[in-house]
Amino acid sequence: MGTLENKTALVTGGSRGIGRAIVVRLARDGATVMFSFKQDQAAAEDVVAEVEAFGGRAIAVRADQGRMADLKHLFGEVDRRLDGLDVVVNNAAVNPMGSICDASEGDFDEVMAINTKGPFFVMQAAAERLGEGGRIVNISSSGAVPGLALYFASKAALEAITAVAAREFGPRGITVNSVTPGATDTDTMRAAAGEHLEQAVEHVVSMTPLQRLGRPEDIANVVAFLAGPDGQWVTGQNLRASGGLMV
Repeated sequence: MGTLENKTALVTGGSRGIGRAIVVRLARDGATVMFSFKQDQAAAEDVVAEVEAFGGRAIAVRADQGRMADLKHLFGEVDRRLDGLDVVVNNAAVNPMGSICDASEGDFDEVMAINTKGPFFVMQAAAERLGEGGRIVNISSSGAVPGLALYFASKAALEAITAVAAREFGPRGITVNSVTPGATDTDTMRAAAGEHLEQAVEHVVSMTPLQRLGRPEDIANVVAFLAGPDGQWVTGQNLRASGGLMV
């Protein structure tokens, strides 16, 4: 507690799963955390209540990362309700299942808008506000799972943008990194596995040296490291938080 005292943070997609864990962890470390959510008002309010219960401060703002007007609104709220900006975490994403042969142009545009274009313009807006010691952390993903070609393509692009941003923003004292989770126990993962959840978990655990699924808090801990003072000499990197699943 306290490594982010008097700091402010923005987390996109912070109402559930990994995003929620990141909001809670940064708030426990002392930051005032604003987070976006797309639809679930009740879930967002629950995150705020959890943070306030331990004396932290969180602010929920409805915004669709794929819509430029929503991003303009989100950063308007940053300017209006936060005292500056120190940390930005791009977490919001969609990962609809569908084969390459079945994907439509609309599917392509939606995934790229939310998972790649959105984070790009979040970084652009953040760069106007972050100062010396600023942090940007992008949540990525990797793999070759059938049905997720668009998702992984969008995240590969995000990693490339991360590397370039690290070089562009570095002279201003801003670090830019990505974190790639391994198999993590979230509602999204469970929904994707469906009726095969038990077999999928058993298979992943058997391939993971640390012999368990990741937890959202595991990813939040890595983000907190990059966002905090101990991460000041790390930039342009993709940290694989997978329990050894990806080596």
